[in-house]
Amino acid sequence: MALTKAKKTQKVKVLSKELETSTTAIIGTFAKLTVAQDFELRKVVRAAGGKYRVLKNKLAAKASQGTKVEAALKGLKGVSAAAFTSGDPVELAKAFSKWVSDNAEFTFKLGIIDGKLINVDEVKALASMPPKEELYAKLLFLINSPAQRLVTVLNATGRDLAVVVNEAVKGEKFTGKAAPAAKTEAAPAVEPEKQAEAAATEAPVEGAVVEEPVAAEPEAVAEPVAVAEPEKQAEAAATEAPVEGAVVPEEPAS
Repeated sequence: MALTKAKKTQKVKVLSKELETSTTAIIGTFAKLTVAQDFELRKVVRAAGGKYRVLKNKLAAKASQGTKVEAALKGLKGVSAAAFTSGDPVELAKAFSKWVSDNAEFTFKLGIIDGKLINVDEVKALASMPPKEELYAKLLFLINSPAQRLVTVLNATGRDLAVVVNEAVKGEKFTGKAAPAAKTEAAPAVEPEKQAEAAATEAPVEGAVVEEPVAAEPEAVAEPVAVAEPEKQAEAAATEAPVEGAVVPEEPAS
């Protein structure tokens, strides 16, 4: 039964809205599908975050204008069906490929990811890739690996130090008696003469009166008195001037 113009316009509008945010599309063809197979395929695609539609080629080309999957929906021939998503392309490809492997009636035509067309082999290769989350995790691991090793080393150093301190506390290494003070050696005794010399050479304090040492006068050395002979002593006594008032004994007469 042919579609009226109004119904075609309505189908284009609905499909255009669904394709508007889609970044990935996988297009295939089939000879015949039962209602049960069609229902199961829609369920599988929906679980992978996508939508599945059996397409009218001309309407699909018109509905896809201005979208990221436009290049894959132009010039389609024969029976066409498409699964499209704005989420993870790998997850959609995995789910779709698994269903196709169990249902030989369906085969792939082509695919598109972010405006880049891929062939049937690339669609199958896409299905064998790890999910996007796993790829991101591996990429982040490669980026952060040097930083993680540095943090691990720093944390290990802190943990080791904490363990050593904890063991020292448990062993009461920090509660022992204080070490005895080191004995100071007695200064050697200085001889009196050296003490006097040191005192004499000390710099005088500013403002203090410094007494100059008084030089000791040399003791007078008495000259030895010459001993006179007896005759000369007598003569000297006779010739000495008598002291005034003194009594001078007279010499006896001979």
